[in-house]
Parts: sequence; C-alpha cells; structure tokens
Amino acid sequence: MELRAELLKSIWYAFTSLDVEKSGKVSKSQLKVLSHNLYTALNIPHDPVALEDHFRDDDDGPVSNQGYMPYLNKFILDKVVEGTFVKENVDEFCWTLSAKKNYRPKNGVDVLPDKDAFHLWCLFNFLSEDDYPLVLVPEEVEYLLKKICRAMSVELSCVDVEDFISQEAVQQSGITVWAFLDFVNTGRLTRGMEKDSVTMAIDKVYQEIAGNIIKQGYLWKKGHLRRNWNERWFSLQPSTLHYYVSEDRKECKGCIELGHNCCVEVLPEKEGKRCMFCVKTLTKTYEMSAPDTKQRQEWTTAIQTAIRLCVEWKKSLHKDLKLRRREQREERERRRTAKEEELQSLRLLQGERESKLAELELLQDAQKQAQTALLQEEQKRKQKHVELQRTLQEQLQQAEEARVSIQAEMALKEVETERQRRRIRELEVMQLRLEEALHQEMRARQDEEVYCLAQARLLVEEEEKMKALLALQEEQEQYILKTQREKQELRQEMVTKSQALEEAQHQLEKVRASRRRMDQDIAAAQRKLRHASTSVKHWNIQVNRLTHPNGPREDPLLEAQGSQLCLCPP
Repeated sequence: MELRAELLKSIWYAFTSLDVEKSGKVSKSQLKVLSHNLYTALNIPHDPVALEDHFRDDDDGPVSNQGYMPYLNKFILDKVVEGTFVKENVDEFCWTLSAKKNYRPKNGVDVLPDKDAFHLWCLFNFLSEDDYPLVLVPEEVEYLLKKICRAMSVELSCVDVEDFISQEAVQQSGITVWAFLDFVNTGRLTRGMEKDSVTMAIDKVYQEIAGNIIKQGYLWKKGHLRRNWNERWFSLQPSTLHYYVSEDRKECKGCIELGHNCCVEVLPEKEGKRCMFCVKTLTKTYEMSAPDTKQRQEWTTAIQTAIRLCVEWKKSLHKDLKLRRREQREERERRRTAKEEELQSLRLLQGERESKLAELELLQDAQKQAQTALLQEEQKRKQKHVELQRTLQEQLQQAEEARVSIQAEMALKEVETERQRRRIRELEVMQLRLEEALHQEMRARQDEEVYCLAQARLLVEEEEKMKALLALQEEQEQYILKTQREKQELRQEMVTKSQALEEAQHQLEKVRASRRRMDQDIAAAQRKLRHASTSVKHWNIQVNRLTHPNGPREDPLLEAQGSQLCLCPP
C-alpha cells in the first residue's frame, strides 16, 4: 500500500500536466500514451487489447481523474511487483511530463540544475500528505530546508523562511511543489554557495530520504581471510549494511544482513586502529574503525536504529519520522484547541465577573442615593411621629443587609473563580489521563465489536427460536380450540347421560320396590310351606303308628315326599 501511494503521487502530477484546460479531464489518446509509458517504466506486460477497449473512441469525450482510476488500479497498479522496476525511472518520467508545463523559474533565473530540481520534487512528494492536491505543511518545508542547509554546513536563514511560510495562501492551503521550487530558485538559501556544493547537499539528502539510506561514509574494515584492513564505502539501510570499493557504489564487496540477532559493540584500540567497533551476527563478527570518536558514535547509533527498525518490521526510517512528526502536529493542534476552549471559558467567566462588578457598582450608587434621600427626608420629617422614624430605620437596616449580601456574593464569585482555576489545572492533568484511557477504550471497542458479533449471532438464534415458539403457540391455540369444542361435546353428552342415568335410577327404584314386594311374598309363601310340611310330617307319623303297631316304620314314598318338601327354599 505504501508503494502504491508513492506511485499515485507521481502519476497524479503526470495526469494533471495533461489537463491543459484545467477542467479535471484528459483526452483518451493522451491517457493511452500515459498508460503505455507507465507499462514500460513499471516493467509490466503490455495489454493492448484492454487498453484499446477501455479507451476506445466513442461519444463519452475526455476522461476525468476518477474515471481513469479504475483502469489504473486494475491493469497497472495491481500488477506492480516491488523490486522488478526502478522507482526513480517512474518519478523521472512523471517529472519530465509535469515540469514542462509547471516548472518555469521567474525572471529567467535558474539557480537549480534540472537534476537538483527533480530530486527536490521527489523529496517534496515523499514528505507531502496523501491528500490531493498534493501540498506540504509549513513544518515539513522547514524540516526539508534545514536538512539541506545542514548538508551544506550552513545555518538556515529563519527570516527568509518565515517570510515565505507566513504568507496567507501558505498558511491556509499549504505549499505546492512549484511554489517551493520557485522559493529555492530565489537563491535566498544558497547565497555565497557554489552550485556543486548545493548539488552535493541535495543529492545527499535525496539519497538519505528517498533512497532510504540512514547513513553512509568511509570506514576501515578488517578482512575475514587475509585479516588486513581496507577502506570501504559503507551504506546503511534499515535491514542491510552494504560496503563498496568507493563511493560511486559500482563494485559491492559485501552485505551485512541486520536483524534482531545482531548487535553493535565498541572495541578497544588494537593493531594501531582507533575508534573501533564491531557488528555481531549469528555467523560472523565484522570489525570496523571510524575516523574519530564522533563518527564511531554516529555509526553505532545509526546501526542500532537500523536494527530497531528491522525488529519493528519498518522499512523506512524517514517514513517513521514523518509519521511521528505528523502525530506531534496533531497532538499540538489538539492541545491548542483545548487551550483555546479553556481561554474562551475563562473569558466568559471574566465577562460574568465584570458584569457582576458593574451590577454591584450600580447597587452601591443606588444605595448612596437612597441614603442621601433618606437623610434629606429625615431632616424634613423630624417633626413626624416616632413610628415613622422607626420605619425609616428598618428600611436602612434592610439596605445594609442587601449591601452585605452583595459583598458576600462577590466573595463567593471570587472563590468560584479560584475554583475554576484549580479546575483548569485538574483538566490539564485529566487530559493526560484521558489520553491513556483513549488507548484502553480503543482496545475495549475492539472487544466490544467481538461481543457485538456474538450478540448478533445470539439475536439471530433468538429470532429463529421466537419463530418456532410462535408456531408452537399457534398450534397450541388450535389445540385449545379443538379441546374446547370436544369439551362442549362432552358436556352435552354428559347432560344426556345424566338424564338417562336419572331415568335408569328411577327405573331401578321401581325394580327395587317390586323386588321388595316379591321378597315379602316369597317369605310369606315359604312360611306357609314350612307350616304345611310340618303338618304333613306329623300326619305321616300318626298314620305309621296306626298301620304298623309293631314299630315305627316310615314309608319310603312319604319320606321321599317329606324330603322333597324340606328341600324347598324357605
């Protein structure tokens, strides 16, 4: 994403330079040429079919920046592979296209060579914000000018810079690259300096910032095989330390890979070498010697910075510094806004206090006038009743109480003012705490998003369960209606059966009554039968006695009849 943003800055200049009428649109034929050159500079395979199809001639007319962005993203920027092209070639192409239209030094003065102007243009793009049109805030302009002056070993003229930055257009919308180049071409910063010195300074700053070089220079290095000392040109980047035969960097003699397993140590003097230090890796230890103690300190600090950036997965020191400066500017802006709000509240409190003091003065004047009027009235009415004098004294006492109450209110206002001052000091302390709480809140918001997602899933599940519950409720209501209908039918059936039961009970009562009567009749018949059987038996005994005088003898026939009579139920 960082590479895409840097490429878009350069391409934006190329696109706007083709917008001759400043309407925000460019003809399709010019966009074809621009796209073809971008294919070549970015080392991307050409796609002539897509190019012709996207920019075919029709009635749509020219294409705006927003209309060109989809093609630029899909067919060019999405296919860019870092390391397969030279970004400086892309920047140089876009600079050549845009400088022809926009870079015109005033009054024919051309202090900067074209290469130096190109390097300053690249540095401007690197330090500018990602908002379009591209501008540079005054703080970044001053930072860049200080870097160039420091490379030339001169002091920055603060008066000239302040005159340039204090312009109203600069303060409102920022500085464009063409205004910046015009300011450098005025020669205010390079008075008395030779062009070669200026070129060397700009090239040094360009190599440092745009070339992502933290530090470079000559050091003595001890060999690994011959163990002899050779002077090499070292170039330090966030992840590597290259060393060359000379500063033209044509013949690279080696590369030291930096990482979290590397460290830098200062060594004592030995073998006639002073200001020694070494870089330790997992496999080798590289011994080096600096020209002086200051250079050794700068090199060790720079290498430690490169190791830190590598550990933190940061690819550029100056991008990190740019981000920090932006955060500091935002922090200063927040503090300035908070201070203005506090000053505004203090002005409001001061205004309220002044209004209260004015009211108090009016009341005091009114009190004085009232006292004068009372004295005059007292002189005129000395002859009046004592009760009237007593009334006047009470009025004077009330006025005095009012004055005392007003004075007490003023004292309370002063206490309130002092409390507000303490409150302001507490707010300053609270601001620091709120900044800490803000980071905690950001983490809490991330947790809250996770909880919200979980809650959303629970709500979906709850909605599904609610639908199932509504279906069950509807089914239950239908079942209840069915049950009520069946219950009504059962009630009617129970009423019918209860009527039939009553009828059956009535019939049963009748049957029971008839059975009792029959039982009574049977009992009477049994009593009569027993009485008749007893009489027959007695008669048989008498007959036997008469017919058989020799002894009792029972007649089998009679005995059988008697037994039959006895077997009858009672």
